[in-house]
Amino acid sequence: MIGLINYGMGNLHSVAKALEKAGGRVELVDDAGKLQDYDRIVLPGVGAFRDCIGALQKTGMDAALKASIDSGKPFLGICLGMQVLMDVSCEFGSYRGLGLIPGAVKPFPEQHPERGFKIPHMGWNDVVLSSAKTPHPVLAPLAGKQVYYVHSYCCMPQNPDHLLAACSYGDYPFAAAIGRDNMVAVQFHPEKSQRAGLALLEAFLQWHP
Repeated sequence: MIGLINYGMGNLHSVAKALEKAGGRVELVDDAGKLQDYDRIVLPGVGAFRDCIGALQKTGMDAALKASIDSGKPFLGICLGMQVLMDVSCEFGSYRGLGLIPGAVKPFPEQHPERGFKIPHMGWNDVVLSSAKTPHPVLAPLAGKQVYYVHSYCCMPQNPDHLLAACSYGDYPFAAAIGRDNMVAVQFHPEKSQRAGLALLEAFLQWHP
């Protein structure tokens, strides 16, 4: 059973439908005390970092999520659900994240729009898996595929071992996927990425870290 965290933000319906199509049984979770009851955890999200982390802290879901990850349960973060794993975000100020992956969330360069690259970065783009290590089992089905992105900020992990896949918008590289141990998180939207996204979700359901 998959616990899909509901903190009042995110396109929960489309993520739930995509997970069900991939073969999962999904329940929305808004009670932090019940998060431990699920086999796998998914944190989706769209919107502002400060609102997301604030909602998680208000409901106690931040501590429950950390406890679930510490227990070894497979975790998938999507878009904003990836960014809140970091130490800090520079979006609309400076806000502390969950601190599960060292690093920061930063904007695309200010001059990007002047150079013809609109913000947010929106549309289909690559997922470049690291050639220096074995592809992560959840990401392996994406080799050579494109996925759908919608974001204005991106993750900059400190430890290169936590960078699982990259992408570039113009000449600016950013993390397409990060993770460690039983955590994997993606900047793109699997639920919007058609067959490639479905393949990733299927791989997540079969993943035993």
